[in-house]
Amino acid sequence: MTLILAIDQGTTSTRAMLFNEELQVTASAQEEFEQHYPASGWVEHDCSDLWTTTAATCRGVMEKAGVKAEEIAAIGITNQRETTLVWDRKTGKPIHNAIVWQDRRTSEFCKGLKSEGFEDTVTDRTGLLLDPYFSGTKLAWLLNNVDGARARAEAGELCFGTVDSWLVWHLTGGKHHLTDATNAARTMLYDIRKGRWSQTICDRLGIPMSMLPEVRDCAADFGETRADLFGKPIPIRGIAGDQQAATIGQACFQPGMLKSTYGTGCFALLNTGSEPVRSQNRLLTTIAYQLDGKPTYALEGSIFIAGAVVQWMRDGLQIIRNAAETQPLAERADLSQEVVLVPAFTGLGAPYWNAECRGAIFGLTRGSGPAEFARAALESVGFQTRDLLDAMRADWSASGDAVSNAPLRVDGGMSASEYAMQFLSDIIDAPVERPAVLETTATGVAWLAGAHSGLLPDMEAFAKGWSAEARFEPAMDDATRDARHTSWRKAVDATIGYAS
Repeated sequence: MTLILAIDQGTTSTRAMLFNEELQVTASAQEEFEQHYPASGWVEHDCSDLWTTTAATCRGVMEKAGVKAEEIAAIGITNQRETTLVWDRKTGKPIHNAIVWQDRRTSEFCKGLKSEGFEDTVTDRTGLLLDPYFSGTKLAWLLNNVDGARARAEAGELCFGTVDSWLVWHLTGGKHHLTDATNAARTMLYDIRKGRWSQTICDRLGIPMSMLPEVRDCAADFGETRADLFGKPIPIRGIAGDQQAATIGQACFQPGMLKSTYGTGCFALLNTGSEPVRSQNRLLTTIAYQLDGKPTYALEGSIFIAGAVVQWMRDGLQIIRNAAETQPLAERADLSQEVVLVPAFTGLGAPYWNAECRGAIFGLTRGSGPAEFARAALESVGFQTRDLLDAMRADWSASGDAVSNAPLRVDGGMSASEYAMQFLSDIIDAPVERPAVLETTATGVAWLAGAHSGLLPDMEAFAKGWSAEARFEPAMDDATRDARHTSWRKAVDATIGYAS
């Protein structure tokens, strides 16, 4: 057994990848699935799509590589976080579509909880903010709005899970209802200091604790697959939410190390070590990973729209045919124009957390065209990241730790853009490192499963093996950097003000 099978279940597609003993990708398979938008601000997935694409891509990558189950030492799972599923404990049948992390249907419920002062309780126990983004209020919505759901839940007939739990349930034939600490930490139901589900929060949201999965370390025994799936049972030995898996894949194991992933959204994590740092800037305190029963904490900032702004240019504005066209278009932009795009299509994430504002463009002239839009779109990601890092550094400094100008390790689809990464380095005034292995999310969870199985090296050796494919150094002068960022903050303030 010399291979690891990594399952990467994402927001728009599912991938399965085979890694060898050198943590090199030997084969991969991918399938997209449909997104459902039943109402404004609502986003759903057909639960069966998440499972069938997982099973199909696993079989597909094994067939492509000519590999049998006997050659696979373990499976690792990484997944879109916060997406909420509820299913029948006996049949495995879901009671409703999955409610996706982007969904905003519980905004009013969250407002009501905030008005009664419940957010302090949530933040103190979970490190999170009271926002529709997280699983807790999504689960409450399902119990309150699906016929018979609450009675069935109180009778112990229903299971709740994030996508990892749903996949483990089906991979093991319904034998295991499990999650890991990183996914649990994103539900808004888990006490990250005490390492257990919060009875206080569950009671307030009306969630029976019998619905909740057992929480284990990121590298642990999560059962084994049904024999009929792949020809022979394969152990499941690693699970981590996608952003935490990327943090692991980027070898950000030391306090002060930073990573940022640019996918549909953008997610930046700062390793803060063995003690959680409570943010004073509306960032999230979360679990970066948990090994041997010991959690390592992180500050996280989430941007709702990163790569999705390029998709909007392609599908909404229809000024590009594919993402690769964005960079040459941006390079042709008129630099005398200061077009600023605030891509708040579904609200603003950290450090603003304003669910009500919507996207806006400032500085348009008669000469503004596709090139200026492309430049503003790519730069919007750098500006948002700057705001996150400024807030992180302020919190890190307030905790008594030295503020470092450590390199930012990046991954995700948009990290391939030389223009976007150079601007990012310029605007944050720090080096940006792009890894030699771009599949950091799958790599992270493959390492978890492989290390737990004894196939792959320990953390120290894994970290030594990390290398950069490209390094971007800041080239913008301080005056320009400050002026550009000031313009951006004015645009953000105006966007928020328009929505108020």
